[in-house]
Amino acid sequence: MSAPRFLDIEYCQTDDALFPVAMAWSLENGQMKTVVIAPADEWLPEDGDLGDFDLHYLEEQGVPLLELIHELHQDLPDQTVYVDGLDPDEVLVDLIFSAMNQEVPFEIAAITELITSLSADALEDYRHQILFEESLEPQLPENGVYALLLMAQTYGLLDED
Repeated sequence: MSAPRFLDIEYCQTDDALFPVAMAWSLENGQMKTVVIAPADEWLPEDGDLGDFDLHYLEEQGVPLLELIHELHQDLPDQTVYVDGLDPDEVLVDLIFSAMNQEVPFEIAAITELITSLSADALEDYRHQILFEESLEPQLPENGVYALLLMAQTYGLLDED
């Protein structure tokens, strides 16, 4: 059985902008990749207001979109990738790929489609419990993916090696 793949995106949202700033995803073996994303120029608001995000940091430390797309094509081709279902993940993934005129090579589905024995509210409560018990910052995408991996493990969806 192939392990389910998970993805989480941290994003900037202001009155004039919505774009991804960091992303984490899991691989078939349960390991994770995480990146800071260099924003496309067309994503940036004219007034330059990015709220709590530092544009200089994103530009200097961020992975260029072409490189990110290449990694995602390698790691997640033809997969269903599960998200927590709380954020505009599908919109953010579409922004990444459309900025480079590329098609998204994977499908996005909410965790509720993978773990069907609990309601969406119960799954979210469980995710929050994991984040709290593990002392994880909820806004970091790698922590979101880790929590989803732990949930999948609890429900027997990951191979035990």
